[in-house]
Amino acid sequence: MTLRMMWPLWVTAIVFAPLLALTIWQSVRGRGQRRLHWLRRCGMVLALIAIALTPAVPSSQSTQVSSNAELFFVVDRTGSMAAEDYNGTQPRLEGVRHDLVALTEAMPGARYTIIGFDSQATRQLPLTTDSRAVRSWADTVNQEITTYSAGSAIDRPLEALGESLSAAAERNPANVRLVFFFSDGENTNEAEGGEVDSYAPLAELVDGGAVLGYGTPQGGNMRSYDGTANSGPGTDAPYIMDPATGEPAVSVIDEGQLRTLAADLGLAYDHRISPDGVDHLVSGIDVDEIAEDGRRDVRHYADVYWPAAAVLALLLAWEAWELTREMPRNRRGHDGAERDRRRSGSGSGPGSGSGSGADTGSSAGDGARKVGAL
Repeated sequence: MTLRMMWPLWVTAIVFAPLLALTIWQSVRGRGQRRLHWLRRCGMVLALIAIALTPAVPSSQSTQVSSNAELFFVVDRTGSMAAEDYNGTQPRLEGVRHDLVALTEAMPGARYTIIGFDSQATRQLPLTTDSRAVRSWADTVNQEITTYSAGSAIDRPLEALGESLSAAAERNPANVRLVFFFSDGENTNEAEGGEVDSYAPLAELVDGGAVLGYGTPQGGNMRSYDGTANSGPGTDAPYIMDPATGEPAVSVIDEGQLRTLAADLGLAYDHRISPDGVDHLVSGIDVDEIAEDGRRDVRHYADVYWPAAAVLALLLAWEAWELTREMPRNRRGHDGAERDRRRSGSGSGPGSGSGSGADTGSSAGDGARKVGAL
């Protein structure tokens, strides 16, 4: 048995401790019917405490859940992901859209979250079981606005991913965490002499997944994007230019970076050049096997506070019955007191003055007779 507690324990104590103390004190002090009344009220408080603590026992449904997998999608939205070398001349983001939806469909019943990165990394979708939200995001995702571009850095989402994985592990340690990283591996920071931070420290938080690489060794050009529908892939917007040559810039996949990233996280690497199936990316992911340490066994509990609720209902009915019996007695006592007051008022009222008048008249007559005798 466990306690699920409707309120925090300290709130329950603050609310019910004074009531319980009052009813016990009055029960000890009382005699006869008064003691019985307060014992009944003490029982009501105890029943309420039991309901607030909400005892629960493992239910017959204490079996494995359909899926306790959490999928973390990390999506590269830098300008290079608009390079037109996916499945012919389509932008690389088109492949990301396809694979996002396909992976969601291949892992039904899981929870999904999306971290997008361009000039900065942000969580685009919090952990949710709503696969439609993933599809909606995939349908609308675009490259970053060209004028805001700060170059590509494959380690830019490192901190955001680490925070998300750590929070998920703390919140639901029994769940299995799968990371899918979508990128072309381009890293302008490395070309400029900057170091690339390793993802290896996150490996212990990752149970599976894959790094998906987009682009070709020949590369492709990228349309500029200003945030409107008249720019970006599929439009007549001008190509992004290379300042060094004055020609349209060419983005080339960096599979070396992607393989290093996959090795750091302990994941497989897959080169994606066409909208092929993703079953091979998840076929080796056996949630049961990954969580054979017991994380897969998630218990369900059934609340059993109903006996306390039944006792409370009976005690309340008893209390109501006693109150309805007290009301007629109190009414009769009030009416009797009113009649007694009226009786006592009639003896000292105006009628009582007639007796005094008679006595006064008698005394006057006696006085007159005495005067006549003289």
